[in-house]
Amino acid sequence: MTPTARSAAAAHSLRPRLHPIAAVAALACLWTGMPDAARAQTPADASLDTVVVTGSPRERRLTEVPYAITSVGSEALRNSGPMVNLSESLARVPGLVVANRNNYAQDLQISSRGFGARAGFGVRGLRLYADGIPASMPDGQGQVAHFDLAGAERVEVLRGPFSALYGNSSGGVIALFSKPVRERQFELGVDAGSFGLRQGRVSVAAPLGEGFDVSANLSRLSVDGFRPQSGADRQLATARLGWKGERDRVSFTVSDQNQTAADPLGLSRAQFEADPDQTTSVASQYGTRKVIRQTQAGASWTHQFRDAGPLAHTQLSGYTGSRGVMQFLAIPPGTQANVRHGGGLIDFDRKYQGVDARALWRWDTVDLTTGVNVETQTDERLGYNNYTGTAAAPTALGVAGTLRRDETNRASTREAYAQADWAFASDWQASLGVRSGQVRMRVQDAYLANGDDSGALDYRYTNPVAGLRWRASSALTLHAAASRGHESPTLGELAYRPDGTSGFNTDLQAQTSRQVELGAKWREGGLALDATVFRIDTDQEIGVATNAGGRSSFRNVGRTERWGAELAAGWRVVPGLRAQLAVTLLHARYADAFVTCTGIPCTLTATTNTTTVPAGNRIAGTQPASAYAELAWVTPWSPDAEAAVEWRAQGRTVVNDTNTDHAAGHGLVNLRYSHRWPVDAAADLQLLARLDNVAGRRVVGSVIVNDGNGRFFEPAAPRNALVSLRYLRRF
Repeated sequence: MTPTARSAAAAHSLRPRLHPIAAVAALACLWTGMPDAARAQTPADASLDTVVVTGSPRERRLTEVPYAITSVGSEALRNSGPMVNLSESLARVPGLVVANRNNYAQDLQISSRGFGARAGFGVRGLRLYADGIPASMPDGQGQVAHFDLAGAERVEVLRGPFSALYGNSSGGVIALFSKPVRERQFELGVDAGSFGLRQGRVSVAAPLGEGFDVSANLSRLSVDGFRPQSGADRQLATARLGWKGERDRVSFTVSDQNQTAADPLGLSRAQFEADPDQTTSVASQYGTRKVIRQTQAGASWTHQFRDAGPLAHTQLSGYTGSRGVMQFLAIPPGTQANVRHGGGLIDFDRKYQGVDARALWRWDTVDLTTGVNVETQTDERLGYNNYTGTAAAPTALGVAGTLRRDETNRASTREAYAQADWAFASDWQASLGVRSGQVRMRVQDAYLANGDDSGALDYRYTNPVAGLRWRASSALTLHAAASRGHESPTLGELAYRPDGTSGFNTDLQAQTSRQVELGAKWREGGLALDATVFRIDTDQEIGVATNAGGRSSFRNVGRTERWGAELAAGWRVVPGLRAQLAVTLLHARYADAFVTCTGIPCTLTATTNTTTVPAGNRIAGTQPASAYAELAWVTPWSPDAEAAVEWRAQGRTVVNDTNTDHAAGHGLVNLRYSHRWPVDAAADLQLLARLDNVAGRRVVGSVIVNDGNGRFFEPAAPRNALVSLRYLRRF
């Protein structure tokens, strides 16, 4: 497609749409017959002692694995909000910070033990999965906006050393698992909330006989936002077809997301203190906005063996997808006049795919998983001026203008891995693993008027991991784990050289880390405790070098150190009254001094607009402490009604490497009430009512790290309310 034709097609895609594949699959599910079936009990929410699969060769109870992992179940997901963002529910996970930017044009800001805090957009430093399909690309960048939380049974969050077994990341793993089909049911949900939030959801699930089952979910969200230029519209569809035979299990999933969102941008400190509900004027001047369209499909086949010696089962899975993004930025025409600039309109189409083959081997005391994995990503990336006319006299702003960038970016990974669990004594288990692979990055520049930005880089790594678990008593389990981690730069981080010259940033190296973790898990009566301490030393940490005019360049800033403690607690105080607590303490500092830019123009080799970041400064975007607490009780007037109070808090967040400014720490109180009314023997009507930020405090919800314009602050929502109704019928 020519640039002109593609620009027209991208402009046409501003209208949200439902992809035909997902629509046909969902409608097929809706037409499925649903004979009567006995009513089943509503599944209980996942607890601190649930069964998990992330990080282990097979399903194990949480107390049986030698690492820090938390499972958030469907009840917690549903009671935390409209089930749109992971920030609603994952505050209860220690070690993890999920900041809601209140800006649907940008993804959530997620960091685990400080990894990922530098990400200006998307999710960085963590591996993301939805039903086994990666939501992280081979280059390490990921998104979670297409996660179907309404259809999830649970979300597992793995932190620490064993995340090294998932490849090219440092901080952890977030994995979503959809609800299995156990019965025929139909669900209809509606949400209404403050700032124009409206959402409708419909889902069906049904066993079809002969081992087949099917499920589908459709949702449509619209929101105005509490700031001007912050509205969004999202359509999400997912469908799953499964088959289970005597020794085989096959599943096929498809999902489609279409989203249009305005971008209110960040605020400077003066703007935030004057009025946190305002939007920077350039946002409306340039019509800053973003259009996302993503469709993906995946299939998995598992075969059980009976007479194959130690070979227990094999699994082959594959996926393919496409993602298109069109984003209008607020970059002045004068800045784009620089011949090296790529324009104020980003337009790319991505194709990605992957395959994973693994085998589980079992002996008397040993479980061994071996596997290979291949993933590829191809981005056809264009850039345009965001204006027509000349830079000196533009005729229109916030429109597609002259082509400024035309290149093909490619990333691929090829990996092999193995992990063994060895129960060498009655109360002891050792876990050993290794993942070795290669990440290849390629850029082919077809727009040579501003120089040749073509280039290539290869990163190789071998990440070993070891863990030891000791069941000290019937109530207490202790564990220790250690690993080496690897995190390569993303294609976006390699796009520009810090000195402003043409070419791929071939000087940027991967960062490596050494991680150690000690933990204890206690289960007795109505009390569950998980406590972890950790230390992480990183070499060649990747940090921001320059950030101005819509262009960010990166460099290695030397050594960093992270250490801290995490506590998760659940306590059933008395029947009908339960408490939950999650606390994180994090020391995250630069161990080496380095030079950074403080103004425009800037090159790191000059003395103008530069300063030295001293060793000991806090890593930008991290917090020294965060906490979540909840007290919930079943009401005396109905055993099907629950009232709860939540408290969410975090410490101050430095916004830049120089540590010259910060977002103040805060604590927010939320209230919620849920009630279930049986309509008849086979149907329920469920209500959720929430009042968030009860005191109406105006605080910073997230920060834009090292923003070159000084607009670091993204306000959290003021007091807001939500009412959700859910009708569930079983057949």
